[in-house]
Amino acid sequence: MNETKKNINKVNRLLIKHFGIPERQKPLPYSIDTLIATILSQNTNDNNSYRAYKNLKSHIGQWEEIKFVKRSSIEKLIRIGGLAKQKSAAIKNLITSLIDKNDINLRFINELDNYSAIDQLIKFDGVGVKTASCVLLFALDRNVCPVDTHVHRTINRIGIVNEKTPDKTFNALNKILPDGIAHSFHTNLIRLGREICKPKKPVCSVCPLIKNCQYSDKNFEANTKLSNKSFMLLDNV
Repeated sequence: MNETKKNINKVNRLLIKHFGIPERQKPLPYSIDTLIATILSQNTNDNNSYRAYKNLKSHIGQWEEIKFVKRSSIEKLIRIGGLAKQKSAAIKNLITSLIDKNDINLRFINELDNYSAIDQLIKFDGVGVKTASCVLLFALDRNVCPVDTHVHRTINRIGIVNEKTPDKTFNALNKILPDGIAHSFHTNLIRLGREICKPKKPVCSVCPLIKNCQYSDKNFEANTKLSNKSFMLLDNV
């Protein structure tokens, strides 16, 4: 194993020691639920995207019915999640396209390798690399680490990759990602980005990765000393 993969595994262990092993729901291999939920999660918080998904799901008996529902009606149902006009158009286009393929599920990508599957998914309007990679991780249980703004920021600050955009970070990271860690690594990096490694004034004094991180602009204003817990986490790895 090369040094970069060893470093990723070490970072993953540190994150698990600090945050624990993230819980996950059982993947639904052929369901498009994850794809629709991920479209709704774009540019909003978890609570609002979940409410938008529940609103849509409760008013639509089967996903196939969306083809025959006015886009404006879909927009009203998902308005709580933001960007309702764009997301309603993306969802309606997705369902219509899948029906035209006679395949209202993900079987058409299940046999493809990860990059080929992503290439197929991003052909749908409103589905980008992050959304497609979330489908692979959460619906198909692939060892793929999606890259949102939190993962992009933290993984570059740590120094595992050095890329300017989330999509470039995704490509660089997933070429070297060790087997079997994608879910915990992705989920805990998001938590790290939300709670500690914030865009402005990261709370570096309590970060479990302080000894590994190469970020040059560390912030110790919140606490000039590392907590005992942080030292224990670092020294035991």
